[in-house]
Amino acid sequence: TFEKLLIANRGEIACRVIKTCKKMGIKTVAIHSDVDANAVHVKMADEAVCVGPAPTSKSYLNMDAIMEVIRKTRAQAVSLNVSICCSFLSSLSLQASEGVTFIGPDTHAIQAMGDKIESKLLAKNAKVNTIPGFDGVVKDADEAVRIAREIGYPVMIKASAGGGGKGMRIAWDDEETREGFRFSSQEAASSFGDDRLLIEKFIDNPRHIEIQVLADKHGNALWLNERECSIQRRNQKVVEEAPSTFLDPETRRAMGEQAVALAKAVKYSSAGTVEFLVDSSKNFYFLEMNTRLQVEHPVTECITGLDLVQEMIRVAKGYPLRHKQADIPINGWAVECRVYAEDPYKSFGLPSIGKLSQYQEPLHVPSVRVDSGIQQGSDISIYYDPMISKLITYGSNRAEALKRMEEALDNYVIRGVAHNISLLREVIIHPRFVQGDISTKFLPEVYPDGFKGHKLTDLERRQLLATAASLYVAEQLRSQRFLGTPRIPIAKSKRRSWELSVHLGDGIYPVAVSKDGSSFSVEVDGMKLNVTSEWNLASPLLSVTIDGTQRTIQRISRNASGETSIQFLGTVYKLQILTKIAAELSKYMPEKAAEDTSSILRSPMPGTVVAVSVKPGDMVSEGQEICVIEAMKMQNSMIAAKTGKV
Repeated sequence: TFEKLLIANRGEIACRVIKTCKKMGIKTVAIHSDVDANAVHVKMADEAVCVGPAPTSKSYLNMDAIMEVIRKTRAQAVSLNVSICCSFLSSLSLQASEGVTFIGPDTHAIQAMGDKIESKLLAKNAKVNTIPGFDGVVKDADEAVRIAREIGYPVMIKASAGGGGKGMRIAWDDEETREGFRFSSQEAASSFGDDRLLIEKFIDNPRHIEIQVLADKHGNALWLNERECSIQRRNQKVVEEAPSTFLDPETRRAMGEQAVALAKAVKYSSAGTVEFLVDSSKNFYFLEMNTRLQVEHPVTECITGLDLVQEMIRVAKGYPLRHKQADIPINGWAVECRVYAEDPYKSFGLPSIGKLSQYQEPLHVPSVRVDSGIQQGSDISIYYDPMISKLITYGSNRAEALKRMEEALDNYVIRGVAHNISLLREVIIHPRFVQGDISTKFLPEVYPDGFKGHKLTDLERRQLLATAASLYVAEQLRSQRFLGTPRIPIAKSKRRSWELSVHLGDGIYPVAVSKDGSSFSVEVDGMKLNVTSEWNLASPLLSVTIDGTQRTIQRISRNASGETSIQFLGTVYKLQILTKIAAELSKYMPEKAAEDTSSILRSPMPGTVVAVSVKPGDMVSEGQEICVIEAMKMQNSMIAAKTGKV
């Protein structure tokens, strides 16, 4: 193979490539920005070189700096960042002349498939089903409105060079088309250095299903089955699985054959993904081809047994594929959840930044794989994608894979930043998802008023109250002991029962706890529950058994006033636990009035102000745009909460 490979990427995908290189005996060179100097991929690589400051345009997309590193380290091959591929085209031919091999398809395929306008024309010529729309470049907002009217609303406005949900907007009328044109072109320019847009018919309520292809330089191409990627927010995937519950063998074969036909039409040679929208009648339409290793590739690796990075390196070296189409199996079922540093209670996930003060992956759960590029102490910054990891579980069937995912999410410890574990867990246990009744509109349909966390049943509420009360008493008992002995030798005889008042949500519940050996008998709502655990209060994870039902909980925080936060069934609940007398006295405590923020515009996340639409003295009405914030490569319009004067 190659002796040395440079990885022009960061995060979990860079770590993923390094793992395979180590297995193949290839030395690796990592590049990094100055803020990523202590990143995991930098530590994993054999060599690492800083290529510039934090913004991607000045570091990970800095072609001149990367070319200099290739020369300096004498790397024989280079594995590239997705956004860089198209920008790097002029340099790729230069590399070839210097004997440097690119791990991926050739420049023609990248150029053709990286441009959504050209790729759609090529797909049509290759007899691939395509979405009706305008095949040229849209010049301005007025032309966008004219084209949208001709196609018929709703329409999808998207960046020609785009991907990853960036530079995409759905428009249902003329006003949304103008606004969508403005935001999409700005996002496209900042993310891809190319603000060209196209418009096509928006297929309402489809499934998003993609086919993994693998091709070599000898004219051989395979399709490695499908991935179901319909659970999305803001056109970005959240949960993926392979295979899809929806496809029958005939549709799977038809989609696979069209994907291979497209790959052969552009003389594709590497791993790539052909994405389709599939309607309720199993009609499928070409969406785009991604000329790279997709984020969700692990689910394909799980059901086929192939290492896609190894296959890409072999193809780049000139070897023919080792497999025939008949060799590609579907063994079992795999599910992937994208774990993000995001607050799922705000628009299904607004980015969160901070330092990971505690971090523990659930690798002790069987058949779990975690692809991550961070560790305890890592910073989640405003400069890059807020992904923490890709959590993958595998089972002999879908039910087994989902059950393992539920267990893995409960056992995942992430502290220091907001995260979307609660949303992921709710999605995978939702009856509609379990039945396979999903589409790209799943999240807004299931949570029309936004995500609110897990809704406790009466039994689950009693279990949570009993667990919280037992945890409180276990804490009280521990604080009486010092190195295994009572602190005060003349202490009264051991206490056996506690009367508590627990505040949860809008309710206040009287709870009686009595100790029985290592377990507690807890009375809630006139019903007795038996709570057993090892009560290792220093552990971030606590396995508790309540009347024979095992639950893994996490105590996130507590303070001296009895307030505690417990992660239970994926969602963090805030409780206040007081003794009976403290609860009676608490009514005399003054309540802190909530701050009136309606006259202030406060950004819901850290980011860069890219546009301000008003000036002091302007009158604004409710819902009017005040400014635009760019955070983690996405642009967000900030609006006035009420009518007033700036």
